[in-house]
Amino acid sequence: MAVIKSTMEMVLERASRLATDASAVPDNEESMKIGMHLAAEFMAGRSETPLAGMEDHPSEKQKDIRRGAVQVLLRNVVLPRDEQLRETAERALQALQLLDGNEKATITIQELNQILGQYNTHLEQSQQQLDDAIRAQLQQQAVARGMKINDEDINPAMHPKYAEELHKLQMELNGQYNDAMDERKQTIGSCFGLN
Repeated sequence: MAVIKSTMEMVLERASRLATDASAVPDNEESMKIGMHLAAEFMAGRSETPLAGMEDHPSEKQKDIRRGAVQVLLRNVVLPRDEQLRETAERALQALQLLDGNEKATITIQELNQILGQYNTHLEQSQQQLDDAIRAQLQQQAVARGMKINDEDINPAMHPKYAEELHKLQMELNGQYNDAMDERKQTIGSCFGLN
């Protein structure tokens, strides 16, 4: 019975230690959560600046508050697949510029802005190239059968492989742009002390 009791005591002691460790949230983590909340309020349009209210906190916590805000803002910089995502990413980039990072951060934020601006243009150009290639292929097939088809009569989206090819094209393009964005987001994070 003594062996069982000592094993049980060990289990209880370990559980107690785990509970103590879990409840002891580091102070900087709490400060980062405050920054995350402030940035989220800004992104939702409920505050004028990404760090509105930061001055209410002690100066020694403000660096961690800023880091938490940067984390949230960087998460909101995503490929602008639709108008809402584009607006959200632009707002996050504007907020990052307001946080007064160093020159390297400013330059990298501008690069991210350019990448976001180029994405839709590049996507449209790639889709147009796919459309043109399918039209040309269908024209050649028609000529081979002795038929004549006007370009206006050809709808590339009706081609059986169109959706599959468009999906591949988008995935490849998204991968390239996401890689470029992730690299710059990591650089910005480093400038604000996240990495």
